[in-house]
Amino acid sequence: MMDFIGMRDLLNKHFMEKMYPRSFLYEMSLDKDKLWNIYLDSFPKGTNEIYRERRYHDCSCCRGFINHIGNVVAIIDGKIISIWDFDIDDSTFGPVVKALSDYVHKHNITDVFLSTEHKVGCHHNFELMESVGQHRWDHFFIDLENKHFVNSYDKGTELNKYRTAKQTFKRALEEITLDATNILLELISDNSIYRGNEWKEVLKSFKNHKLTYAKLRTEKEKDIYTWEHSVKENKALTGLRNTSIGTLLVDISNGRDLEEAVRAYEAITDPTVYKHPKPIFTDKMRKDAEKKITELGFMPSLARRFATLDDITVNDILFTDRSAANRIKGAKSIFDDLAKDVVSKPKRFDRVEEVSVKKFVDDILPTANSIQVYVENSHKPNFVSLIAPKVIEAKSMFKWGNNFTWAYTGNLTDSFKQKVKEFGGNVEGVLRFSIKWNESGKDNVDLDAHCNSPSDHIYYGNKTDHRSGGCLDVDIQRPISQVPGNDKTAVENITWGNKSKMPIGDYAFYVHQYCGNLSDGFRAEIEFYGNIYSFDYPKGIRQGQNVNVAIVTLDKNGTFTIKPSIECSNNPITIWNISTNQFVPVTSIMYSPNYWSTADVNVGHQHIFFMLDGCVNNENPSGIFNEFLVNELNENKRVMAALGGKLKVEDTDDQLSGLGFALDKRNEVVVKVIGTSERIIKIKF
Repeated sequence: MMDFIGMRDLLNKHFMEKMYPRSFLYEMSLDKDKLWNIYLDSFPKGTNEIYRERRYHDCSCCRGFINHIGNVVAIIDGKIISIWDFDIDDSTFGPVVKALSDYVHKHNITDVFLSTEHKVGCHHNFELMESVGQHRWDHFFIDLENKHFVNSYDKGTELNKYRTAKQTFKRALEEITLDATNILLELISDNSIYRGNEWKEVLKSFKNHKLTYAKLRTEKEKDIYTWEHSVKENKALTGLRNTSIGTLLVDISNGRDLEEAVRAYEAITDPTVYKHPKPIFTDKMRKDAEKKITELGFMPSLARRFATLDDITVNDILFTDRSAANRIKGAKSIFDDLAKDVVSKPKRFDRVEEVSVKKFVDDILPTANSIQVYVENSHKPNFVSLIAPKVIEAKSMFKWGNNFTWAYTGNLTDSFKQKVKEFGGNVEGVLRFSIKWNESGKDNVDLDAHCNSPSDHIYYGNKTDHRSGGCLDVDIQRPISQVPGNDKTAVENITWGNKSKMPIGDYAFYVHQYCGNLSDGFRAEIEFYGNIYSFDYPKGIRQGQNVNVAIVTLDKNGTFTIKPSIECSNNPITIWNISTNQFVPVTSIMYSPNYWSTADVNVGHQHIFFMLDGCVNNENPSGIFNEFLVNELNENKRVMAALGGKLKVEDTDDQLSGLGFALDKRNEVVVKVIGTSERIIKIKF
């Protein structure tokens, strides 16, 4: 017959071999008083009789052990193993161990096991007895050393952390469908999700868990699975449900429109992405669109090219210079009649006249022989190209009837701004301050962008000014380790998105050398109204030094002005082969195709285009105007948008590109008009 010490040794051996090596142990949600009573009541008759006042095995030390660790289990290969699950061939202790094991297995895990004590129980103690002298009593005892130990003041926080991870992981497995996961992985593979690649491996792992979870039959099996894996996996996976990508997955799982769900996700992760929309579609949607386009006879309409004057009839031209007149259908005799009005030395007017676009078109254009546009840096977003079908007789896909479209600039060609955007910075705000350093790769130091605004101090320690909306959205401390690739140029960026929220006053921008000594200096940009002010500080900066860059003032009229603190420039830039800050000859002026004489219906905003001599679009514009597709293609609009981005618009000689302005959007442009006189006109939109 086995004695208590023999049983205890088997328990300890089982614990040390099966349970102690596990990174995590768990507690079952049971009544610990009842567990103790089961221990006492399960001894066979005659083996736990009354000794003095209590039963022989009714020991306060052993009760403390069972209360502390008697409900502890491990998870091995998806199965619960309790502290009582060891083989014991003994008629006295065998029934006790089995009863304790059975009771534990009836319950569910409630927490990760964390002990505030290194030693559980008491190995033995002595009692001085009159009859026999000193008597040794043996008890349950386990030495945990540092394994599974936690300080008492940290225990609540740690337990809550593990509970939350398990609950969040379980919710994700139950609320996010396999279809939603597959759709998102497909979109990430197509590079259709902003920063999606950061989640690709996490989603693959989640998918594997989802497949395994779906095979589990009982709720208890699912509970065990989520406890086991929630403590082993990284936070990105277990906390997936509570992330922006998790919200997107839940939205898709709940049947929300795919594009709407993705837009909501990108509005959180990249506030500027709505200006550069990406088409969202699945493989099934692609196949359906291909079938529909073929059925409707639109396949020949997909091929697009830049339009030329040869494509346009005289009825759709508001103005053309004489050098291009003979290329316009039906225009020769009309322009010959204008020749008699040309004077060799027109009178010059220095005063700038302000006129509406309607007055310009109705009263000034008819007598103009030559027009030049003053192209400014702020006109960068106004650069536009006219797009024609490659097969001119192809069926129109657009609601206005003709098959011409237009495309404004959409690519970020500026390397400074592009670098900021690569790190998630917003470059579309009403006011932007960006800095750049470590272009040589030798300045692995922490340079910080600061702004003292009228309402707050924006910097790495206070990244958002909630009153003005200003935000430091890129913060790099160690360029060599934080910047991927071979180019280790680092950037920081502060921007404001809404001028109406910004308090009137001075916005003082400066750079602080937080850590290390900068040897090669830095570059900075301040941008507002489309004008970029560039600063170059090529000097070394010592640790702790500040360099004032500029003060931008917002006045009561809502106007920005700048006062540089170091040398700056608002130099001309080149956009589509056009240098800014100068007059550029206009070859033709026309309205947008949705308001041409060939338009069956005027739908959408009306634009006016000033096509510029020598203007060449060096981007890859979309040739498909997705918002105004014929109704038959509405259900395929996502795939059509993707086609617009994939199908290269074919280059042509003498393409029609220049500046475009929406007639109902506030803007202005200065033009030089030469007819019987030379006038400087500011056209107000």
